[in-house]
Amino acid sequence: MLTLMLLRHAKSDWSEAGKADIDRVLNERGERAAKLMGRYMADSGLLLDLVLCSPATRARQTGELVVKELATVPPIRIEPDIYSFSDGAVLLNCLRRKGGSAQSVLLVGHNPSIEGLAQKLVGMGDDKLRAQIIEKYPTAALAVMTFGMDGWAALTEGAGTLLRFVRPRDLIK
Repeated sequence: MLTLMLLRHAKSDWSEAGKADIDRVLNERGERAAKLMGRYMADSGLLLDLVLCSPATRARQTGELVVKELATVPPIRIEPDIYSFSDGAVLLNCLRRKGGSAQSVLLVGHNPSIEGLAQKLVGMGDDKLRAQIIEKYPTAALAVMTFGMDGWAALTEGAGTLLRFVRPRDLIK
């Protein structure tokens, strides 16, 4: 059984005009949301074997802030292919190639790719949560899905069961 967690990077800072997209950092709200999501993952017992992350600064910061909250810090692998803004197909191919022997992977990336990948992979699960993903996949939102297969190379569209879809606003009390 494989577990995939898809995390859209947290809210980024747009205040520096002319800064390259890949170099944008998280803003204060984004930092808080990333830490909050990491605490949620830790409190929920979500364990990771591997993090695959976009090379964009905001995505790397999000991944680092999330894993700092976990009891066991997994390796973070920066993958250039994840800096993608497509329908998710590039991310799916990256996951198939780079998931390796990990049983649980967190992929930190960008929209519309993260949302597109979630929609491609989820074939089962709570209808309300599936509708939320289709409606909007906000920054720092996390989808958790499982697959009844042994390796990432065999990952197919529609094979996932959505277990959770959590947005930062769902965690603020």
